[in-house]
Amino acid sequence: MKILLIGAAGKLGAAVHEALTERGHEVLPVGRSTGGLRFDIADPAQVAALYDAVGQVDAVASAAGDTPFKAVVDMAPADYEAAFRGKVLSQIELVRQGVPRIAERGSFTVITGVLCREPVLTSSAAAMANGAVEAFVRAAAIEIAPQRINAISPTVFTESLDEYGDFFPGMPPVDLAQITQAYVRSIEGAQTGRVYELG
Repeated sequence: MKILLIGAAGKLGAAVHEALTERGHEVLPVGRSTGGLRFDIADPAQVAALYDAVGQVDAVASAAGDTPFKAVVDMAPADYEAAFRGKVLSQIELVRQGVPRIAERGSFTVITGVLCREPVLTSSAAAMANGAVEAFVRAAAIEIAPQRINAISPTVFTESLDEYGDFFPGMPPVDLAQITQAYVRSIEGAQTGRVYELG
C-alpha cells in the first residue's frame, strides 16, 4: 500500500514508519519541519497542498497532535483553541479532505490518547481534544464507508517513561511495538469506527 504518514519524525511516527516499511508498504513521511514532505496539517490550506503533492494514496495515518498542558485556571480561550486546532481540526481535515483522495476501500488512522478517559492534572485541553477526535471517528465511520477510520489511544509510551512517567502515576505504560501493531491492524484490517485502547 501507499501510505501517507503524518508526524513521521516523532518517536511514535518513526516506529510506525519502520513497522509499515518492514511490511512492504510504501510510506510517504510528512513533518512540519523535517522530511521530504513538509506540511503543517493544522493549516487546512496546507492539508490540501499535501494531498495535491502526493496524489492518491491507499491509507492515511497520523501520529501527531499538539495540545497545551496547564491548570484549568491558567488556561485561556486561545489555549483550548490551540488544542482543537493542533489535534482535532488537523486530523479532521486529513479525513474531510482525504475522502476523495484515497482509495475506494482505503483507511484513515488517527491518534488520541488515554487522557480523555483517564485525565491527569493539567490535561483538560488534551482530554477535550482526545474525546473530540474519538467522537469524530465514530461518526465519520458510518458516513465514509467503504472507506474506514479508526483511532489509536495509548497511555504513556514505555520508551518515554523517563521523561513523562511522573505525569501518569499508576497508569500502565505501553511499548511502542504494541502501538505500531495497532496501526498495522487499523490499516491492513477490516474494522472501522474503532478506538484501540492500549495500556
